[in-house]
Amino acid sequence: MDLHLSDETIAIRDMVRDFSKKEIEPIASKVDKDDFFPKEIFKKMGHLGILGLTVSEEYGGAGLDYLTHGVVLEEISYFSGSIGLSYGAHSNLVVDNLFRNANKNQREEYLPDLISGDKIGSLCLTEPSGGSDALGSMKTTYRKEGDNFIINGSKTFITNAPVADTFLVYSKNYDRYSAFILKRSDGVETPKWIEKMGMRGSPTGEVYFNELKIPLNRLLKNEGDGKKIIYEGLNAERAVLAFGPLGIARRALDEAIEYSQQREQFGTKIGNFQLIQEKLAYMFSKLEAVRLLAYEAAMMTKERIVDPSYAASSIMLASETATQIAKDALQIFGGYGYTSDFPLERLLRDAILYEIGAGTTEIRKIVIAKAVQKRNTR
Repeated sequence: MDLHLSDETIAIRDMVRDFSKKEIEPIASKVDKDDFFPKEIFKKMGHLGILGLTVSEEYGGAGLDYLTHGVVLEEISYFSGSIGLSYGAHSNLVVDNLFRNANKNQREEYLPDLISGDKIGSLCLTEPSGGSDALGSMKTTYRKEGDNFIINGSKTFITNAPVADTFLVYSKNYDRYSAFILKRSDGVETPKWIEKMGMRGSPTGEVYFNELKIPLNRLLKNEGDGKKIIYEGLNAERAVLAFGPLGIARRALDEAIEYSQQREQFGTKIGNFQLIQEKLAYMFSKLEAVRLLAYEAAMMTKERIVDPSYAASSIMLASETATQIAKDALQIFGGYGYTSDFPLERLLRDAILYEIGAGTTEIRKIVIAKAVQKRNTR
């Protein structure tokens, strides 16, 4: 398996890096401090052509692979973890999901506006009484009445919900789970913007459906296909989102290296101290090892290789590694790292989310263990 990036992916990576440095870096601190969502950034991303990377050109996408998608997420997350998270939720959890599962009419109606950035997407699965047991504890229900579906229930911890226009919603009817496309104009209520420790500026909220009526053509695939849609999308979700913490970790390492070459103590640069060198050596080695796993998992997803252990391992190790690297970088900065004058404390707060969101570290370990046991059963 060739883990080198193609010339096309490298060109896109460099383009997004330049864009992020120009458009995202100047507002990253404000986004975090004010919990501010820069909606215009999504329109600029749409013009750049990165909101539908894995969607075919027929619907306005780029027709590229999950590795390219992940590389783009890493570059955005390097400059702002929160904007990267909202980008990943929009472009992968919603846009890529719709492309894989929607019919032709649904694709033609919803994908263009999402890919252009004119509309923001949000996937709604987690519920107040749920969490890791998303399906078993699901209480959002639907029923069919004539030419309509009626949906009742609520979701929580939903990324992009407060600003979204298009919602991909999972609901159940007795023991059947189904997926629906909803519009804010249908009567979707998002009354609460949830305050968070990190990933501030990536809007997280509650979503309510009260006798919400939608036509039958808003159903994704067939009734009862919801569980299949969720599980088939998990590999792509984990493989792509693993690049978010990669970007955060890389930024923390770069900040630590630069600081160690500037800060002086006891008459010398602190980068000359062996304990600092040890930290930097481990930080670099862990980051590059996780990057190789992330590349492999993304390539396997591209080839539709059905083995959840690689994608789950990728995001598990990437998230844990990002937290540790951000913590070590903050330690190298000492007291300055604990202040808001430098981005280290923001990087640490942002990194921690990836150990909780998109499936906790504990759930990922279960997925990995079951997959490797199944694969090695004799």
